Amino acid sequence: MRATLAMVALAVTSMVALSFLIPLGLLLSTQVHSQATQSAQQRAAVLAPVLAVSTDPAAVRQVVAGLDASDRLCVHLPDGTAIGVGHASERQLSAAAADRESAGRDVPGGWDYLQPVLLSGDRVAVVEAFVPEEELVRGVATGWTVMSVLAALLVAGSVLVADRLGSRVVRSSRGLSQAANALGAGDLDVRVEPAGPRELHEAGSAFNAMAERIVQLLDNERELIADLSHRLRTPLTALHLADEQVGDVPGAERMSTAIRQLESEVDSIIRTARTRPARHLSGQQDGASKARPARRDDGGCEVSTVVRQRVGFWSVLAAQQDRECVFTATDIPTTVALSADELGAVVDSLIGNVFRHTARGAALRVSVLPTARGACLVVEDDGDGIPDPDLALSRGASTGGSTGLGLDIARRAASSTGGELRILRGAAGGARVEVELGHATAQDHRAADAGRPGRGRWRWRWRRLTGG
Repeated sequence: MRATLAMVALAVTSMVALSFLIPLGLLLSTQVHSQATQSAQQRAAVLAPVLAVSTDPAAVRQVVAGLDASDRLCVHLPDGTAIGVGHASERQLSAAAADRESAGRDVPGGWDYLQPVLLSGDRVAVVEAFVPEEELVRGVATGWTVMSVLAALLVAGSVLVADRLGSRVVRSSRGLSQAANALGAGDLDVRVEPAGPRELHEAGSAFNAMAERIVQLLDNERELIADLSHRLRTPLTALHLADEQVGDVPGAERMSTAIRQLESEVDSIIRTARTRPARHLSGQQDGASKARPARRDDGGCEVSTVVRQRVGFWSVLAAQQDRECVFTATDIPTTVALSADELGAVVDSLIGNVFRHTARGAALRVSVLPTARGACLVVEDDGDGIPDPDLALSRGASTGGSTGLGLDIARRAASSTGGELRILRGAAGGARVEVELGHATAQDHRAADAGRPGRGRWRWRWRRLTGG
């Protein structure tokens, strides 16, 4: 491209230079020739009044010498006397005297002008003015040289400018190409510095936005895998608690080993999915959990109904561990902007944390309270509480041997509805987790009434993955 632009500039400027150089050169030659001939005609015209007064050879010779000391003027008197150096032939002089008309013609060595002068007695004298060849072309060669040099400089300058512009375009396009190849090879951190013409600058910015989007999509995919894997811990917790009730029956040890191995595999999947730290656009916090989730439009659910169902599942396990499990809910139907499947995952994460991080027999209380913006899910226990709430809300950070995703799943679910999650100290000294959930929109109600929970669940998961 760079060589092509230089060749185009060379061709165009060469044609422009020639289109001006040739006419200007011809005009210069014509102008010099015209000035030389006009000067000769003026010198010849000066002698006409002198000859009208006197044809004395001495007087005429004196006037001719005064007008031109280089022997370029010659006066041919009627009697055939020539004063000066003549260049015209006898036939040309006779023709000029007979026709009595001025005439100029090219002669060997230059240009000759004949001016007839009518004298008394119908006599005719002829004044001859000669212009040498060097006078007819004086300065023409210099003019051509100067204009040629200027034209060459113009062409060279245009080619140089085109080459610089081409180099800038090529450098920008080459950098964009290299970055695209690197991104295709798996280097997700590659970015370009937008440069070059406006179109390439926009292409560079679009490439950076695309790369950031790809990173976000991959981060969302990893976090989704981690979240889905974390949800497997709920049935594993139930199996683990059930295994504790089995005792020493035959095969119990193998089942316990299998449960621990399965739990270890789930934790490994979660850690593998979160191996690469998320990288986001400048100005955002690091980590996918810090990005503000987009509000989902795939329908809502009635909070009390879903929470009551999940508490019923956990209450069986609570009875096996001598835990008091109390559930209270508002009688006001409240639909929030979460699918039943996602809200169930939030409840399972919070109650599962109680079972994993508190001692046997610690009471558990779950309630649903109405708020101005929707509903508030409260999970409170009689354990030791959470000493560092900020650390507990950091995705993947845990001091209790878990994956550290449970509270973050609940926090992001609340944030997606316009709500928030708060970690407080309960009345009995244990942890009190409040998850405030926002109302579902009218569109969410219609989607929830459509009776397609499975489809809505997978559509929500796809939008979580794509960020749409």
